[in-house]
Parts: sequence; structure tokens; C-alpha cells
Amino acid sequence: MSATTTNDWQAWIGREETRRDQVEPAAVTRWLATLDRAAPADGSVPQAYHWCLCLPDAPTATLGADGHPVRADSDDSFLPPIPLPRRMWAASKVEFLAPLRPGQSVQRNSRVASITEKQGGTGKLVFAEVAHETLGDGALCVRETQSIVFREPAPAGAPPAPPPPGAASFDPSAWDAHRALVPAEALLFRYSALTFNSHRIHYDLPYATQEEGYRGLVVHGPLTATLLLDLAQRHFGDNAVRRFDFRGTSPAICGEALHLVLRGAGDAVELGAFAADGRQVMAATAAA
Repeated sequence: MSATTTNDWQAWIGREETRRDQVEPAAVTRWLATLDRAAPADGSVPQAYHWCLCLPDAPTATLGADGHPVRADSDDSFLPPIPLPRRMWAASKVEFLAPLRPGQSVQRNSRVASITEKQGGTGKLVFAEVAHETLGDGALCVRETQSIVFREPAPAGAPPAPPPPGAASFDPSAWDAHRALVPAEALLFRYSALTFNSHRIHYDLPYATQEEGYRGLVVHGPLTATLLLDLAQRHFGDNAVRRFDFRGTSPAICGEALHLVLRGAGDAVELGAFAADGRQVMAATAAA
């Protein structure tokens, strides 16, 4: 990492950005098809669809080696040029205030809330907290704070990480609801298309294993969060979640079993995603 520190990035804190979009009925239909689910009976849009709206639209020529837009040190750049190449969506705190509906005009107001540098077990980390407000036809529908982490590159020549040690198998008996699935390449491809996500760890196997050191293609963090919200919908009903906080703890790998679980009710709902070996992939809490 260069000599730049968070002190060099203070000018970005408080920086704002506004994007506009439309809740296109055809796009909602494709999202529902991707998740193999039906639309809510009241005609609204299911929770988590807001992650498919107001997307970045960087030209292909401006993408870096990892598939993300190259971060530039300019007045037009929303986030600072943090000199750490590996970028991941680490966590979110989400409030659902009103359902979105097909046909609505959408506006998302974003603000850089904080930038923090830390020392982790794998090297230096920089966390950027970004606050978003998503409005449908002028009414606030979703309020969210995202935590984005920037990390140092994987060691050159390092072999792909093996599965971490864990239990022989995941036991869902302590949970109120359980769904098991195996995320396949088609699911990752469709979700990348829906969210205009060109990060190569989700579709380029040689890059994911040889350049970033993963065991295989990586399941998108917001896709795992979307699947947890889908589990909550199956358990509590459409658009029942009022608050949803999640944190990624370990990468979910394409082609490996993923266990989605839920327990509790009211303001004390716990959710989780686990690998077949018992390793936790995502921890989440909710109020329903």
C-alpha cells in the first residue's frame, strides 16, 4: 500500500451522489425467475430487489483487471482511489420502510459516511461506509448503510484456499426454518447480469482461483443476503421484514452446498448461511 492514509481521503467523507432508475416490470419478472419464486400477491416488489436498481454504469473500457471500474483521483470520483485492489461488499444495515412497486420512478441518494483503515490478519484493510436512501415516486422506501472493504492482493503463486476445517456436516435442527441449495454457475451469471456486476470472481474461474486465491467461483454477498431475505419471506410472508443487518464471514463457493437458516420472531430474528462443513458464510439479524 502506498503512503496515503485515511487522512488523505477526508475530502471524500460527506461526498454525495444521486442516481435515478425505474422499476421495470420485465426486469422484476427476470429477478423472480432467477430466484424461482412468485411475485407478492399485492403486486409489490419483493425485498432485496433494490440492489438491482440505480446501478453503476461505467464503460467497459474503464474496468480494471478485476472487473471493477478503476478508481480515479478526481472530483468526479464518488469513492477515493484506495490503493488496495481487492474490493468486497462486507456488510449492510437495511431498513425497509415501504415496498417498491413496478412502474415506480426510483431515486437513490448516496453519501460517503466514513473511511477507516485497519490492520487485519491478512494485511491492511480499508473500510468505506456508504449511506443510501432509495425513494420510489418520491417516498422513502429503503434506507441502508453498506460497508465496503478494500484488501491487499492475494500472495503471488499461492494455491487456492482449501476448505476450512469444520463439522462433518451442517445440522439445522436448532433452527426454525431451513433451506438447502447448491448455487450453480447459471444462478451467479443471472445475478451478475441483474446487478450489472462485472467482478471476475463471480464468473471467471481461472481468475478467481489463480489471481485471488479462492477455491472456486465466489457467490455474491448480496445474492446470499437476497436468499436469506427470500427465506424470511417464505417464513413470515411478503415484505414482512422491517430491519435486516448482515455481515459476510466467509466466501460461499459456487457448486458447494449452502444452508440457509432462520429462527426467532418479532425484533429478535436470527438468520445465517452455512457451508456443508459447518463454516458460517453469513450472519444476519432481522426484525419482522
